[in-house]
Amino acid sequence: MIKQVINKKNLNEAYLRVYGNKGAAGVDSVHVTDLQSRLKAHGNTYNQQIERETYQVSPILGVEIPKSNGKTRLLGIPTVVDRVYQQALHHVLQPIFEADFQQHSYGFRPKRNAHQAVTQSLQNINSGYQDVVNIDLKSFF
Repeated sequence: MIKQVINKKNLNEAYLRVYGNKGAAGVDSVHVTDLQSRLKAHGNTYNQQIERETYQVSPILGVEIPKSNGKTRLLGIPTVVDRVYQQALHHVLQPIFEADFQQHSYGFRPKRNAHQAVTQSLQNINSGYQDVVNIDLKSFF
C-alpha cells in the first residue's frame, strides 16, 4: 500500500490538490508557492523515509479562528509537505473505507454535501418519517 501512496501519479495529484486549496503555511513557514521546489529538492528523501517508516510528521501550527457566535475555534495547520502526503494517503485509503459508509451518511464524503443531506431529510419527512439525526462527533464525545 505504501507504494501506492508514494506513486508519482498519486503524489502529483495530491500536490495539485494541496496547491489548488492554497492554505496557510505550517510551522516551517513554507507556503504552497514554495511547495514544488521543496518537493523537487527533497521528494525522493521523503519517499524513502516513508518506505523505511522513518518519516517524521512536523508539529501542527495552532491558530485560533473566530466563530460566528463570538467564540474561537482552534485550527491545526500541517506543513504543506505533510499535507501532500496526507492527501496522497487519502487518495489510497478513501476508496477502501468509502465502501463501509452508509448510503445516507454525508459528512466529509466525496460527491456528498449538506444540500444533499437536507434534500434527503425533506424527502424522508415527506414520506412519513418523523426524525432526522445529525451527530457532531466532536460534541458527542
